[in-house]
Amino acid sequence: MVYPAHPETDRLDPSDEASLDLWARKLDVTPAQVQDAVRAVGTRASDVELHLKGSRSTTTEERVKAQHRHS
Repeated sequence: MVYPAHPETDRLDPSDEASLDLWARKLDVTPAQVQDAVRAVGTRASDVELHLKGSRSTTTEERVKAQHRHS
């Protein structure tokens, strides 16, 4: 997880291409996904990260169903 030591560094600047690229690399997503997340949750990097990970992760129920299908 990306949690900077200083709260002021926990901000993304969606109008700065270099900032978008940096955060996209840190979060392993595209710059467009970072922009979409910023529109959804604001510029706090930790909020953006949680939003992005939540949209890509599976639930426990989904994993259990998948396991049963492969058994």
